[in-house]
Amino acid sequence: MDNQKLDNGFHKESILVREFTADDRPDVLEIFSEGLMEMVADTAFRGLRHHPESVLLYTAATALCFVVTMCWWVIALLPATVMCLRYFYSRCVIGAYLREAMNSDMGDIEGYYMSTPGSCLWVAVLKDKVVGVVAAAGQSGGALELRRMCVDRGYRRCGVGIALGQTVLKFAAARGYSSVVLGTTAYAPAAHQLYHGLGFRRVRRTNGYATPGATQSLLERIFYRVHHHYYTIDLQSRKNISSGDC
Repeated sequence: MDNQKLDNGFHKESILVREFTADDRPDVLEIFSEGLMEMVADTAFRGLRHHPESVLLYTAATALCFVVTMCWWVIALLPATVMCLRYFYSRCVIGAYLREAMNSDMGDIEGYYMSTPGSCLWVAVLKDKVVGVVAAAGQSGGALELRRMCVDRGYRRCGVGIALGQTVLKFAAARGYSSVVLGTTAYAPAAHQLYHGLGFRRVRRTNGYATPGATQSLLERIFYRVHHHYYTIDLQSRKNISSGDC
């Protein structure tokens, strides 16, 4: 596959996107692991604003505690306790998801992506350093799934995500896929802005998504809730629009 270069206005360097090699493994796993664990705080704290049903539940529990105990110090401690429990269960679920990923595709990148027709994993390189990763896997129905996109924290908002995403779209178009799809539980606006910037549109959102690795215990369901956003891009329509512009 041809290497792709993208002019980087921030670093005044070229981002090189190329296929994964065995020497990239330590960097790829580190970027993926750190990126995934960053979602713990995102889910526990930023995510709460997106779940009014959880806020209502916590508010009702606080009021009930006040009625039962009539102790102000209990009421004062309860919000901090709730946030600690949200962080704890977010870390448990996301940690379990990470272990599951490491025991499946991310533990056998060559087998899952590099030797499977219609699938691939790429790395973004800047100044001889691996700074990002993305994978693609063929799905039934003529769709290609964009997976595992992560960018090193020190190189975000520098065009790395765009370069990786464009690589997947070109790969899909070259191999005749009709669409590219992806799913995310991220609450950070930057992630959704990236997908929209690449041309994806959100087709639905699932509330109370069961993250792989979750135990679905009562306490986990109370303190860990996420939305799952489904995005797609129709490559055929995009091709027709591009042809019309010419």
